[in-house]
Amino acid sequence: MTSSPSAPFWKTTPLVDMTTEQWESLCDGCGRCCLHKLRDDDTEELHYTSVACRLLDVKTCQCTDYPNRHRKVQDCVTLTPAMIPDLDWLPPDCAYKRLSDGHDLPAWHPLITGDPSTVITSGASAAGRCISERRAGALEDYIVDWPAEPAATPDGN
Repeated sequence: MTSSPSAPFWKTTPLVDMTTEQWESLCDGCGRCCLHKLRDDDTEELHYTSVACRLLDVKTCQCTDYPNRHRKVQDCVTLTPAMIPDLDWLPPDCAYKRLSDGHDLPAWHPLITGDPSTVITSGASAAGRCISERRAGALEDYIVDWPAEPAATPDGN
């Protein structure tokens, strides 16, 4: 008789009950949530841009000062389980959004693959596809669709 390995934490632990370490590990580091978005005042339509927060390293999509980000960027959002269902700007394959909606992590997620580079090879990452707000001009000049599109996965997950 062989024992089966226990299910991973994201399949057994509700978002609200996760430890800080578990919660933080769900972030795949794609950087798409750190891109500026524009919302039409009349229609409420959301437009993604390829302009990144000034703290995002546009090559690695890692925050350059994660512990102090709120002090340096006043509108930086700290995600909580309660707010996830109401956020319409999270990427469709964001782990927080997927788990909140009752889906599993995408096949390319680093917690599945054990390899952080699969975020880039899947096309989920903003790495190399964004510009820092320090270098960009008007946000309207950088409207793009790709942040709202799911990344490619071999199994369609």
